[in-house]
Amino acid sequence: MIKAQAMDAAPGVRHGFFTRQGGVSQGIYDSLNGGYGSSDDDLAVTENRCRAVELLGLGDAPLCTVYQCHGVDCITVTAPWSRQGSPKADAMVTDLRGIVLGVLTADCVPVFFADPEASVIGVAHAGWKGALGGVVEAVVNAMTRLGATPGNIVAAIGPCIGQKSYEVGAEFRAEFCAADRANEAYFMPASRAGYHMFDIAGYVAGHLERLGLGTVETLAFDTYADEERFFSYRRACHNSESDYGRLLSLVALEL
Repeated sequence: MIKAQAMDAAPGVRHGFFTRQGGVSQGIYDSLNGGYGSSDDDLAVTENRCRAVELLGLGDAPLCTVYQCHGVDCITVTAPWSRQGSPKADAMVTDLRGIVLGVLTADCVPVFFADPEASVIGVAHAGWKGALGGVVEAVVNAMTRLGATPGNIVAAIGPCIGQKSYEVGAEFRAEFCAADRANEAYFMPASRAGYHMFDIAGYVAGHLERLGLGTVETLAFDTYADEERFFSYRRACHNSESDYGRLLSLVALEL
């Protein structure tokens, strides 16, 4: 479990960006796969999720995850739901204690939010489509409706694909630069002509900083490059693997 220093200092908040280690899954899912969307054994995934919640020190607290669809919708959690009842969204906020909010990633950006004064937390799954569309802005807006103040919010960007591992084509870069010419700063030329390397963590951090948050911390881990600790969708594709595991990132208000 990896922690962000600024989030760890927020009173009343527990969090963890989990690696692929410490679970019961086998084979390509070895071992802490948190994704029911994979072809892993459901019982193994359930056990992995329980272990992660226990490591947060919250025992059998309910874990809420959503059916992620690379969008910008943010759910306000007022009660836990069943696995079958998971809503389609890519972000959640809550002011309820003892409910764990979780996202699943395998190169995309997991982002935590917390206003410890207002006792409001949030989490986002920021793929490139969601990041460009405004998923982190949606979280801050939803937290504000629950009483949070942007200047009091601590945000942490967890392990994701690093710029040196994220090659994109000309059309991808053009879409970002069409939205804002300043986005050119998040691309550098790749070794292949006509391609660029995209800094998705930097892009998300830039958006968070422009929202006037109190603290924005980025953890410098590359999920693609570190196979021992992280699952990676892009690495699995490059290695012609049949599937891939999902990393868990969990945040909760203490009871």
